[in-house]
Amino acid sequence: MPLSSARLAKRLRACGEEIARTGAELAARGWTPATSSNFSMRIDDTTVAVTVSGRDKGTLTPDDVMAVDLDGQPLLANQRPSAETALHLQLYRRQPGTGAVLHTHSHNQTVASRLFACEGVVALQGWELQKALTGYTSHASRLDLPVFPNSQEMPEIEEKVSAWLDAGNPLYAYLIEGHGLYTWGRSMAEARRHLEALEFLLACELDLKRLRGVP
Repeated sequence: MPLSSARLAKRLRACGEEIARTGAELAARGWTPATSSNFSMRIDDTTVAVTVSGRDKGTLTPDDVMAVDLDGQPLLANQRPSAETALHLQLYRRQPGTGAVLHTHSHNQTVASRLFACEGVVALQGWELQKALTGYTSHASRLDLPVFPNSQEMPEIEEKVSAWLDAGNPLYAYLIEGHGLYTWGRSMAEARRHLEALEFLLACELDLKRLRGVP
């Protein structure tokens, strides 16, 4: 399926450049080891730019970013998107204000996803930096970061995310057990802010566990 217009191709290129810059910055922080992680941006109401499968996120170029529709179909048939593209597209469909999605695999995120898996949620409360997430205005409010079971089958994870949303729970980000973190925002800048804040907050929670000697 060819790109339908010069305007769409130009927008894809711009998204690719921003995703590549972001990938280099996150890789420099050690949050995208090996070829893990995947990133995306909304092109328009029906099209998303997403990283191509298996690429080193620290050395991305715009050519490592491709376009898919909201059903996951590539606009160029010879390209294969990241395996977890379906989880990105679920967010674009379920939360139309989403403009960018970041999935990372930092050490803190991965350890926290295992440590809190039995509780099914990381309950964040009392941290000033919670206010870095759009929609939170007080450190006193509780921010529940769900931890969903991992699966090689993306529809199984999608089902867990949908169940959380369908129950009326707010969803600002989530962890996948033994895997990593999904964050998003109305823009790439907002998604990065959410990611950085949650990375910090997870590190704080892990330090508290260590200092308190909690197994």
